[in-house]
Amino acid sequence: MCTAFVSIDPASAVPVLLLSVRDEYAGRRWAPPDHHWPGHPTAVGGLDLVAGGTWLAVEPGTGPGNPAAAACLLNGFGTMAPAGARLSRGELPLIAVRDGGIGHLDLDRYDPFHLVLAGPAGARVLSWGGSGSRLEELDLPAGLSVVLNDGLEGLAANRTASELVSSLMAARSAHFRARFGATPRPEPQPGGGEDVAEAWGAWRPIVSGDGLEPDDPAALIQRREFGDGRIWGSSSISLLAFGPSGVRYDFGPAPTAGPADGGWRRVV
Repeated sequence: MCTAFVSIDPASAVPVLLLSVRDEYAGRRWAPPDHHWPGHPTAVGGLDLVAGGTWLAVEPGTGPGNPAAAACLLNGFGTMAPAGARLSRGELPLIAVRDGGIGHLDLDRYDPFHLVLAGPAGARVLSWGGSGSRLEELDLPAGLSVVLNDGLEGLAANRTASELVSSLMAARSAHFRARFGATPRPEPQPGGGEDVAEAWGAWRPIVSGDGLEPDDPAALIQRREFGDGRIWGSSSISLLAFGPSGVRYDFGPAPTAGPADGGWRRVV
């Protein structure tokens, strides 16, 4: 139940903000953001140690002629790829930030997904419903948008059949849309020297959970036990701010997966 919030304000000095929360089984091993991929030497992101890809990749860029870019992956619902031909979705963010998109790929080899592509000029969502479907691409409007496993604003053509999962996504989206909407929008400067708390202001405690218990239906930082030894929950939080001069990328393990405060660090 990964979630991405995208705030776009063209008049701001930092026009695009991206918050990404990764939810996964606790036993799936991962490594914090770094330059993990020799084939993508300038890309930085967290490493999925199972499949070798990532849930979020960032190309820092060098300025207006080579703008920064990020791609955030969320699993979707629909028709799964043929088992013998399936490729890992974790390579998609790396390809997207390198090539500027994924339309040139044979997407029938990938399970359903939603991919958020963001940069200083704006953001868009690419949604794939699985083998035999059509790649849909939507530009995000000014304001706050929410991308879920059910797609942009939960309105993808292919959505979960689980009433529980649907209700949890709706509760999370509604609570945090209201919280961000009632809170001054921060302007973290890509080249600034502020620490994470200073840079993100009133948003920082909200993205760290906003005081909700991890089993609250609306929890952003969640932890759920299924009774058979499997634990599902939030593993990490990524905060990105895009401006004309580049990108600021802050990362922290979710409080249920690591230190509540001390784990935050600036990546770029």
